[in-house]
Amino acid sequence: MPSLASKNALVTGSTSGIGLALARGFAQAGANVTINGLGDAAPIEAERRAIEKDFGVRCRYSPANMADGAAVTAMIREAEAAFGSLDILANNAGIQHVDPVEDFPDDKWEAILRINLSAAFYAIKAAVPGMKARHWGRIINTASAHALVASPFKSAYVAAKHGLAGLTKTVALEVARDGITVNAIAPGYVWTPLVEKQIPDTMAARGMTAEQVKHDVMLAAQPTKEFVTVDEIAALAVFLCSERAKQMTGGIISVDGGWTAE
Repeated sequence: MPSLASKNALVTGSTSGIGLALARGFAQAGANVTINGLGDAAPIEAERRAIEKDFGVRCRYSPANMADGAAVTAMIREAEAAFGSLDILANNAGIQHVDPVEDFPDDKWEAILRINLSAAFYAIKAAVPGMKARHWGRIINTASAHALVASPFKSAYVAAKHGLAGLTKTVALEVARDGITVNAIAPGYVWTPLVEKQIPDTMAARGMTAEQVKHDVMLAAQPTKEFVTVDEIAALAVFLCSERAKQMTGGIISVDGGWTAE
């Protein structure tokens, strides 16, 4: 595993799922980490302490609301002040809503665009000056297969993820000579507690077994018929932060079981 000792990372949307795996991956490689997200205080504190205990690094928690641009900016400033720098920024926070476009609630559209796209913009805007000053930085955005292809009834999510791909490429070009790389990881269906919780409702609604839901519904678009794991995403993110990946920038890197190859 590449060493990230002496580096300081921040991962948005990291109290569970992909984000928590990213935070733990960075910590395992030696980085101090700021985690962020919503949820009950006790489980979040338990995860924060576990990161410190398991990997011997410092870990702090920010409750910043990703729908509030000012709060996102303040979160970056606080992380820099707490650890002395912010070297790795992983924009992972995201929400989803499914509806036909003519029925799509206005408030859901606005929230998805703010949390899935605008939050990344504000975080990057705040983090880049410090990275430029140190001539080193890694920015990793959690995109999706939906950054490259569309699915019906997900207008806000697909628009936001396409926008995140464009933001990734644009910033990568702007900071190409500043020792900063900017990439997006585009997963397909990832096995997380959130995905697992969807299975019983889908079984009931469609009259399917759990295996049928997984194979014929969730993994319908993934040729491998296997879920991506959070550890696979974290391992790629850690590699992107290494010196061996310093020429990898502006990429939208698919980890989707072949979904977008078709």
